[in-house]
Amino acid sequence: MIDADETPADTDEAESETDRDEVVRASDIGGEGPPVEEKPYKVVFEANKCFGAGKCAEVADNWVMDIQSGMAKPRSYYIGEDELDENIRAAEVCPAKKEQGVIHVVDRRTDEEIAPDPHGDGTLSVDW
Repeated sequence: MIDADETPADTDEAESETDRDEVVRASDIGGEGPPVEEKPYKVVFEANKCFGAGKCAEVADNWVMDIQSGMAKPRSYYIGEDELDENIRAAEVCPAKKEQGVIHVVDRRTDEEIAPDPHGDGTLSVDW
C-alpha cells in the first residue's frame, strides 16, 4: 500500500534498498541438495571471481581444473564430514578476491561460514 506522500517509484526504490540489505543465507543458494544429515556442509563458489590459479585442485580431491575454461570447479557442492578438511583447505589457499578466496564452506545446520570466514563471525562473505 502506498502512502499519500509516496509515489510508486518511491516505493519500488525503498523495496530495492531493502532487498539489497537482506542477509544472504547459504541455505538459500543453490537449492536444497541432499539431506543435511547425509551432507551437512555446502560449498559456495564465486565462479565469476575465480582466475584459475588451481591452488584448490592441488589440495582437494573435490576440486578439479576445467581445461576448456581454465577455471576450477567443485565435483560436488554438498559434502560430508569426510570431505570437510580438504574443502576447508581449498578455501584457505584460494588467492582470488584479494586473498579472501572465492570458495566458501558453510555448515548447512547453522548457516555459518566455516572457511574462509574473514569476518570471524560465521557470516557468509560472498561478494557478488
